[in-house]
Amino acid sequence: MAIKSIKATDRELADWFVKINNGEIKLPRFQRFEAWDRRRITGLLSVAVNNLPLGITLILNVGDERKFVDRYIETAEPDKENRVTEHLLDGQQRLTAFWRMMHNNYEWETYFVYIPELDKVEDSVQFDEVTGYCQPRWMNKGKKYPLWADEPEPCYRRGLIPSNLFRPGDINAEVEAWIEAALVDKMPKEGATDMTLVHQYFKCREELKARIVEIREIITHYNLPFLALPTVTPKETALNVFINMNTNSKPLSLFDIIVAEVEGKKGESLHDLQSDLDANHPNVKSYFDLSDLILSTSALLQDKIPNQRGMIDMDKAVLVDNWDKLQKGLVSMAVFLESQGIFDKQRLPTNAVLAVIASLYTLIPDSGDERGSTEILLKKYLWKSFFSERYENSTASRAFADYKVLKNIITKSTKDDGSHYKETDAPVFSKDFPLVTVEELKVVKWPKGENVRGRAILAVANYLGAYDFADGQKASREHLLSREYHHIYPDALLKEAKIESYLALNCSLITNVTNRTIGRKDPLTYLKERYEWMSEEIVDQRLKSHLIPVAELANGGYADLGEEEKIAKIESDFEEFIDVRARLVHSAAKELCEGKAISFGEIFQNVQSKQLVDDEI
Repeated sequence: MAIKSIKATDRELADWFVKINNGEIKLPRFQRFEAWDRRRITGLLSVAVNNLPLGITLILNVGDERKFVDRYIETAEPDKENRVTEHLLDGQQRLTAFWRMMHNNYEWETYFVYIPELDKVEDSVQFDEVTGYCQPRWMNKGKKYPLWADEPEPCYRRGLIPSNLFRPGDINAEVEAWIEAALVDKMPKEGATDMTLVHQYFKCREELKARIVEIREIITHYNLPFLALPTVTPKETALNVFINMNTNSKPLSLFDIIVAEVEGKKGESLHDLQSDLDANHPNVKSYFDLSDLILSTSALLQDKIPNQRGMIDMDKAVLVDNWDKLQKGLVSMAVFLESQGIFDKQRLPTNAVLAVIASLYTLIPDSGDERGSTEILLKKYLWKSFFSERYENSTASRAFADYKVLKNIITKSTKDDGSHYKETDAPVFSKDFPLVTVEELKVVKWPKGENVRGRAILAVANYLGAYDFADGQKASREHLLSREYHHIYPDALLKEAKIESYLALNCSLITNVTNRTIGRKDPLTYLKERYEWMSEEIVDQRLKSHLIPVAELANGGYADLGEEEKIAKIESDFEEFIDVRARLVHSAAKELCEGKAISFGEIFQNVQSKQLVDDEI
């Protein structure tokens, strides 16, 4: 249906306020939630008090039957249900901010109108014109600070009038009470005979009230025009207009658009489905943005590439029909990653594997031999993805190619020639993407940033337990929150020798309990002093759980050496340390890429055995 040309209609903020207050305006459920930050909200208040233009709002007139499931504007649910006459398609953030400022009901912000001529405090905000102002709030010992933000008198001295005093409607008593409290220090004492002071007080009171009334009038009659789609507008047309006309400063995301399309096709709220998933399985979002995980996994389940094009092309009705399957896959993915020592997105080497693993889990039975053998396949895929160049670029297309083959292996599908798919048919397992070499591991940079191989090295340590140097706790999602990226060979020592210290193999993830000066101390001496270890057994266990070779860390003996001799020895010792740790990590990676379960004791034994064989040769 073609929509006739629509002209903008004027509407004052007071009228918007009444309609919101009565529950006559509601939001279609597919609308995103409140998103404006304090800067945007303060800007809106400044625009209104200075009577500057803001833009056009879009509504859909509601007839006898609502086209969309809806919800109230945040904090605007009325005492009783009234007939809904309008659905707000564009302008939600503006009207939500306006409504909430007029009630000053944000938890961690209090909003004011700043009037410069009232400001008598030297270190106050001090703007040149009337403007909106936000005062951030925080809790301390059960009280909300700063305390003055709730007290009329100190607010008045700063030239700040609470935004709720400009709320449309008959609130004269509220305004008078605030003015009286704001001017309490100017009020003449009971029995005062100096009429000059009395006159000055009442003059000040009248002037303050007049200023407040003046700004109230501006806000009350501020024009926020709107366009209205007629009640006969088809649901699909209204959705398209919403998507195309959205004027928020933060553009609609792909997820926002798909939420609207799902609502249009299925009458289901993708927001509600996501909220339920998050509430019941909060660990899933530890690995990536939950909206992106939902869309990329859904695309793969429909055999679409997990990028924007694939997400746009997938059937939105099928997305909802697949929801239980999709949720099962995402939850299983999170459990699997945790079993592999991957606890969060900060430590995840590449997010390309997430949708692939989640989608494949929808094909795996809940128990039995088949589940066990398939999880070994997933383990091989996960670790080969981390320790090869497979996902260094073009991640979506490569993930899709690997997914298709792995899916065919799990479902025991056959090729055109009747043969079954093998692991080597998946590009990730092909000779084109060999396992990283020991020499390549030696030059991998610090893993704190988005560094696939650097994070992979840390992931191996976390898989093996990565017991904390200070408290001996095993790596876990909760414990990692208190850990920091730590130089094994002290940064200060390496800097003296002008050696690059920010290598992944010189990094461990541990709790930082102290900041003692390192100076020229040997690495193991420094660590023993810093963490006050009581026995060699504790030293051995905690270091080896990170695949840190103890003997190579204990070389030391730098304190009494001359400068050149010391630098030469540090270079030699550090090179040996990096070499041995690289071989330990490489051995562990090789075993993991073969789907094996490993322990740090076995890895040390494997490397030592191989070294003995090499020495004999």
